[in-house]
Amino acid sequence: MKKAYLLYTSLFIFFGLFAQQAKKEITLEDIWSKGTFRSEGVYGINSMSDGEHYSTMETSGKEVNIEEYEYKSGKKVKTILSSKDLVPEGKKEPITFESYQFSENESKVLLSTESEKIYRHSSIENYYVWDIKNKKLSAVSSNGKQRCATFSPDGNKVAFVRDNNIFIKDFTANKEIQVTTTGKFNSIINGVADWVYEEEFSFTQAFSWSPDGKYVAYYEFDESNVKEFAMNEYQENLYPTVYKYKYPKAGEANSVVKIYVYDLNKGISQPLDLSKEADQYIPRIKWTNTPNVLSVVRMNRHQSKLELILADVEKKTNKIIYTEESDTYIGINESGGDYATFLSDNKSFIIMSERDGYTHLYLYNLNGNLINQITKGNWDVESLKGIDEKTKTLYYVSSEVSPIDRDLYSVKLDGSGKKKLSVGKGSSDADFSSNYKYYISTYSDANRPPFISLYSVDGKQLRVLKDNSELQKKVIEYNYVKKEFFNFKTSENVLLNGWMIKPSSFDSTKKYPVFMTVYGGPGANTVGNSWSESNLAWYQLLAQKGYIVVSVDGRGTGGRGRDFKNCTYKQLGKFETVDQIESAKYLGSLKYVDKNRIGIQGWSFGGYMTLLCMTKGADYFKAGISVAPVTNWRYYDTIYTERYLQTPQENPSGYDDNSPINYADKLKGKLLLVHGTADDNVHFQNTTEMITSLVKANKQFDLFVYPDKAHSISGGNTRLHLYTKMTNFILENL
Repeated sequence: MKKAYLLYTSLFIFFGLFAQQAKKEITLEDIWSKGTFRSEGVYGINSMSDGEHYSTMETSGKEVNIEEYEYKSGKKVKTILSSKDLVPEGKKEPITFESYQFSENESKVLLSTESEKIYRHSSIENYYVWDIKNKKLSAVSSNGKQRCATFSPDGNKVAFVRDNNIFIKDFTANKEIQVTTTGKFNSIINGVADWVYEEEFSFTQAFSWSPDGKYVAYYEFDESNVKEFAMNEYQENLYPTVYKYKYPKAGEANSVVKIYVYDLNKGISQPLDLSKEADQYIPRIKWTNTPNVLSVVRMNRHQSKLELILADVEKKTNKIIYTEESDTYIGINESGGDYATFLSDNKSFIIMSERDGYTHLYLYNLNGNLINQITKGNWDVESLKGIDEKTKTLYYVSSEVSPIDRDLYSVKLDGSGKKKLSVGKGSSDADFSSNYKYYISTYSDANRPPFISLYSVDGKQLRVLKDNSELQKKVIEYNYVKKEFFNFKTSENVLLNGWMIKPSSFDSTKKYPVFMTVYGGPGANTVGNSWSESNLAWYQLLAQKGYIVVSVDGRGTGGRGRDFKNCTYKQLGKFETVDQIESAKYLGSLKYVDKNRIGIQGWSFGGYMTLLCMTKGADYFKAGISVAPVTNWRYYDTIYTERYLQTPQENPSGYDDNSPINYADKLKGKLLLVHGTADDNVHFQNTTEMITSLVKANKQFDLFVYPDKAHSISGGNTRLHLYTKMTNFILENL
């Protein structure tokens, strides 16, 4: 690994020799239209089953190919398929595919086309199967677009969802089997997640093939008692249309969730007898390596108790093999992916847990007995990257070096032989080949764009894939200023981490305005030693215009253990706001800061934080920009909100004491509110309620609304327009 780091460092020093040349001024068009500061990456790499080769999509003119390469040499082995050959029966033009997946034996490819977005993670599309040997293209279905199409283990069938029902296309028998019939929009969903599970438990596909292909386990969401939320859709229509969907707000009814197993041989579905309690969550299901045994994660509505259940679908028995309880909450989605990883010995599994105060990896047997704690220390495991069962080696990313750095490690399953694989301070990530002989390393720090290279697992660099040297030249050419890290102690003796970007012509004898950027949500950090792409370019633009740009991670953020993160429990927004106000006070004490010209901006949770700072912290902030903010947690969804606050019925003060709606009369500075009317996540209702409170308090403010734009407020010229609006607001009011 050291070779790559030295190469990266030498490139950085080399480019630095030209730092005294005439510098260019960053424009918003550079950032949002021209892509001037867009980094190069390595995308769509899929390890083949042999672990020696990988596939990737490549575009050449109008053709899109799936190519196969050798890891070790980087040489192209063959073209697996070319889009020019993908002409459906009865058609003249080939399809244009957007993504692909192989069957388990890699003899067939499942292709998605004509994708239409639904929500943040979900879409609907037409799927086709390409038989590589026979060079035959077959449509999965001709009865309407599908969702989440997935091969059976033998590759002869594809399961998918259409109109909230599950279907199976049997290509051998050339027939379509309907698994469920109860599906109905805004009532019953089979096989895909409802809105709140998709958003907060981060999965869309809600069905899974058993390893032997005999069964399909699937979710049924009965959302008939969930209240509807309605949004106007304008889209240049004479009369706006209304889109209604089921959105469970804090304290309201959730979908009733059941797990069914469909037996392909018998053609029937049977529900699993998991619990008589309907008001619960099932955030994960996954087949174990025993074909008839399904693992189910069950949580209570408070998300303070978790149970891992093994359900034998043939014996119709259930066994709880692991239980965890917390006096706050268990954040299952904070680690992403599967909750439990079952090893091929059919005797053990690995989980991530905060049970000792930090997120670590644990090895258990299938009777629920702890074998050993794999990782230990006052730091958090960020993610599990993979397990090489042949060598009993596990790979993970953690914050062991510091809360702002992320490093790649390997360790044996028994906890011995821990080895740091990444070199240099910054952030590292890795994607491993299926045989764990190779991995693609992505490294960056706050001032250097991603350096992507291929390594053998013994740490030998095989080749550089993308060094982003051209972007590094532009960084010098446009006079980027180094992001500096700092920390300070608050009046409550809490140590907080932050970063700062100063104007290139910085003079410590002068006083500068400060522009703070914040997110602040549970477990989420803005202070990280990694490249941040477009936002960094905008901050550099503001620095060129004479602003010091700062971000500080307050209490509730990640990388510092359970207690630091969970201290905001039942009073979300309280300590987070205190810490941003303390940050403003600290910055105002610096001799080169104009304490009367401190502003703040945030999006989503950061927009919420901005409003609290502009009201509760009105004496310390001159201007604020709140984008797509939550203004009262009563308006947000059940899973996220109740995880941190419980329900409004149980904890009304936790909701009201930290809602900016209740502090509108304290506003003193200049405020810009921004929201999209089609925000299905943080509803525009939040901003309308803030408007009502501000008007009632007779407080003046600026407002900008983006019709038919979702939470990301993007598409076409939207981002350029938004950042022009925000930049002008800062220049005029700060």
